[in-house]
Amino acid sequence: MDRYQGRVALVTGASAGIGAAITQALLRRGVNVVGLARRVDRVQALELKDAPGKLYALEGDLSKEESILAAFKWIKENLSGVDILINNAGILIDEQLTSGRTESWTRMLDVNVLGLSVCTREAVQDMISRGVDDGFIIHINSLWGHTPPANSDTAMYAATKHAVRVLLEGLRKDLVARKSNIRVGEISPGMVKTEILTNTTNWTEDLYKQLNYMEAEDVAEAAIYMLSQHPRVQVYDIILRPTGNPY
Repeated sequence: MDRYQGRVALVTGASAGIGAAITQALLRRGVNVVGLARRVDRVQALELKDAPGKLYALEGDLSKEESILAAFKWIKENLSGVDILINNAGILIDEQLTSGRTESWTRMLDVNVLGLSVCTREAVQDMISRGVDDGFIIHINSLWGHTPPANSDTAMYAATKHAVRVLLEGLRKDLVARKSNIRVGEISPGMVKTEILTNTTNWTEDLYKQLNYMEAEDVAEAAIYMLSQHPRVQVYDIILRPTGNPY
């Protein structure tokens, strides 16, 4: 991680769960972190006074392109640019394909796919324009990005995560064609105890009493591992499963 000390990481969905854990893990390793989320007060609360990295809390909505562009503009004007992008923000809404609301599907696609893509585009263009050839982009995906949906009401969410996996490979090929050494990868965890069930109807907190799960810090450690490898190594996909969980 030495090469990233004093440099800038943008973490989306930084206000809670995996985003918050990754934010603090980076701060402890001397990375300056811009935490982007709608609940900016919760990002501010992540500051670690004894950590060498500095935290910058920005309010932003990943479903709105103008909000994303404003965040990148602020970073460019105040911190020079982004060296690491962690695309963590995501929404799960459990609605059937035969009766689901269009606005629910739109919300998931806007954040999980389009918001991620806009952030990625802006980060890559920023890195290339500044001559940054050792940047890193990490998508926080899901085990459901590799498997069929667990239930019919999670099919649209799973579809967004399959899209993330396809977009990652497209990004890798794009960078190879550009002869860029910017690395990319994704972390695909199974069940993690976070606030992702907030927008669900059929999936409740009782699920954590029934099945083994991981903590957000476990995913953060995977991100640090990915970032810590020698520049010649591109850790492309880390799949994390809770020990003993049958799914």
